[in-house]
Amino acid sequence: MLNKKLIKNDIIKTLCDKTGYSRAFSKKLIDDLIDIIINNIKFGKVTIKNVGSFKIINKKERIGRNPKTKEKFIISARKTISFIPSKKISKDLNEQTN
Repeated sequence: MLNKKLIKNDIIKTLCDKTGYSRAFSKKLIDDLIDIIINNIKFGKVTIKNVGSFKIINKKERIGRNPKTKEKFIISARKTISFIPSKKISKDLNEQTN
């Protein structure tokens, strides 16, 4: 899984290999985890200890420009999700790169 884009199927396969669970059960675990995170983010900030925090950011409507044509258009108001890694993950990541 190194040096490539991580996709859900990679996580499922790794979970199968490490635990011995079936592929269907591993897929259900990952899908349920994602559903739990999404459903809880709707009510505010979600913090998973030693992993990080997910929170909703409300972005306002603004004017955007096509860089080629310089044409202006409206970028609608929307919600996005922000992830902030825990201090433990940040520390581990910085120690590995040194």
